[in-house]
Parts: sequence; structure tokens; C-alpha cells
Amino acid sequence: MSSSNTALRQIDQLTQTELTKLSQQIKEWGKALGFAQIGITDTDLTKEEPKFSQWLANNYHGEMAYMANHGMMRARPAELHPGTLRVISARMDYLPPNAGFATNLKAPNLGYISRYAGGRDYHKMIRNRLKQLGQKLEAELNNLGVNAPSYRPFVDSAPVLERPLAEKAGLGWTGKHSLVLNHNAGSWFFLGELFVDVPLNVDIPVTEDCNTCVACIKSCPTNAIVEPYVVDGRRCISYLTIEKQGSIPVEFREQIGNRIYGCDDCQLVCPVNSQAPLTMEQDFHTRDKLIQPDLITLFNWSESEFLKLTEGSAIRRIGHKRWLRNIAIALGNGPSSSEAIAALIARKTSNEIDEMVIEHIDWALDKLQNGKNDLQNRALRKTARIVRAVEKGLPRDA
Repeated sequence: MSSSNTALRQIDQLTQTELTKLSQQIKEWGKALGFAQIGITDTDLTKEEPKFSQWLANNYHGEMAYMANHGMMRARPAELHPGTLRVISARMDYLPPNAGFATNLKAPNLGYISRYAGGRDYHKMIRNRLKQLGQKLEAELNNLGVNAPSYRPFVDSAPVLERPLAEKAGLGWTGKHSLVLNHNAGSWFFLGELFVDVPLNVDIPVTEDCNTCVACIKSCPTNAIVEPYVVDGRRCISYLTIEKQGSIPVEFREQIGNRIYGCDDCQLVCPVNSQAPLTMEQDFHTRDKLIQPDLITLFNWSESEFLKLTEGSAIRRIGHKRWLRNIAIALGNGPSSSEAIAALIARKTSNEIDEMVIEHIDWALDKLQNGKNDLQNRALRKTARIVRAVEKGLPRDA
């Protein structure tokens, strides 16, 4: 029905047959746009509010003030985007080919970068795809002679509890590491949401299936999973290497090992990840300069080199100084060599660093020059167990 010669209907005048067809079309359009799966849910997250409030009260968000800035709006989609009736939750796989997890973790001279960050930053790309999904919905409603919908895409760009929404939309269940798990894709995927004011059919949530498994809890290098489904962000290596602004507490530095941007350990030991598919998006493939990268080479990048080589990457947002801070820790956790010591000493005289970076360089030099690296320490033993688990459970990606 063309809207040019006919008075437009209101969205609430859509028939159940039309809503059922629209819900199915949205999933087909999503697949065509590169999403691995689309789910639809209502906006009721009241069950999440007490848990989120307690997490904030425990200060588990650390320096991530943005987590508390909007009160309970995160659990109330209709407050964030007035009129919202449904949330279209989308996931996109990001596991790159030749991930080389174990190869990377067991080589202390290499820097480990969480595999979601090795390619292009996902935020803008997924947001654009969600916007296109909204445009397709708008065009179809126009064909049906219905008023244009109100919609808004989100990808970590506003206060949204994306994981509970994905769970309600049937994309998976929340694992004990707090990430969403999918039977067919594990946890190697990004999430995004499209808020709409169309009363689409909602999907059925997936029943939790972690059973008695606690592999993620036992494997966390810093014991950040303080209880099932609860992560103390202040202890998490992803938080420490990405979100933490200043000095990284000494108590966590050895456990960080060679992880210089993020951490995948809780995902690496998860048995649900054993059959995860590789991404179909070339943009998520690891850049050549970041494939099994040498720590000293990365440490020697000037700020201009860092900005150039991380352009369009999520890594760029931590800035050059925090990049050097993280690498200094990794060098301090590695084998003592004249090359590593020389690189650290040379960087101390650079005009590109500040007192925060110098503190971490001094810590690393103290370890390397004074023989303080115990090759049998607890952190290394835990990493060795993770390496064995990856080689056994994820042989394609080891």
C-alpha cells in the first residue's frame, strides 16, 4: 500500500499478522547485513535493577564513572529513548582466523592483545548496520501505509544493559564470567541494539546451560570473578589495561603477564567456545603489525607511529602513555635480557612519557635487573594451565 494517496495508519494499528511478518523480516534483513543473529525483546529489565544497584554499591565499576552517571536509566530503555516498546538485539561474530591464543600467551616476549581489538573498531561499523536495519523497517512500514517508526541504534554508546537485553532476546545466556554465551558461537561476538517503538513479537530466552562448570572463575588471573556472574571490574585485566587511567596497582602487575590490551582468559577456558565460528568480517581480522607482536618493537613505537598504526582501532583510545605503561609491565614480567633492559632505559629519557609511565618502567627494571622474576610463580603456573586448556580445547585457534 503506498502512503502517497492514503492516510497513514498509526503503528499501533498494525495487525498481528503484519507484526509477525515484520519480526521475521527484521531477522532476514539482519542476516543480510552481516549479523550472525537477531533477537527481539520487550523493555522490562526490572529484575536487573537490584543486581546492577548492588554492583555499583560495591564499587565494582572502579573508575568507570559512566556506569553510574545515569542511575537506573540503563535498565529502562524507554527512559533512554522515549516511546521504545521493543529492543532488537544483534550479535556479530569477531573471532579472527589464526587467533594463536596459546602461541601468544606462552611467549613472554610477545604482547597479548584481546582478539576483539586486533582489527577495526567495531562501534561505528555495527552502529551503521543497525541504522540500515532501522531504515529497512521504516521503508517496509511506509509500504504498509504506516507512520514512520522512531528508532535509535546503540553500540556501547549510551547507558544500555546490553547483555541482559541480549539474553531476553534469545541470543544466549549469561555465563558465570558475565558474558553472553551462545550454543553455536560461544562468546566471541559483539552486541548492538536497535530501540524501536513497534510492538514486534518477542523471542523466547535461552535456558542457562553452564551447569556446574566454574572454569572461567578458576582461570581468571586476578580472581576478578568474585562470585558466579559477578565481576569486580577493578581486578579485571581488561579494566586495568584499558579503563584504568593512572598507575596499575602493584598487586596485579605480575598476574597481567604479557597481556597489554585486554584479556581473553575466561573465554579461552570456556567449553562452549570450542565450536565457535570464525568471523565473516574482514575488518575484524587482526592487523599484520598486531599478529604475535614483539613487545620491544611495540614499546619502541613513537607516539606518531602508535597513532598511525592503531588508526581506526579500539586500541587507540587508551593513548600512547597507557600503551607504554602496559608494555612496560609485560616487559617486566618477561625474561631478563639486555635488549629489554636497554629498551626500558632508553624510553625513560623520552619526552613522550610522564611520571606514571616512568613508575612502571622502574618497576620493570627492578624486576629484570635484580632477578626478581620467579619463573615458577603462581601467575605463570595459572597461565600455563590456560595454555594447556587452549591447546586441548581450541586446537584450531591455539
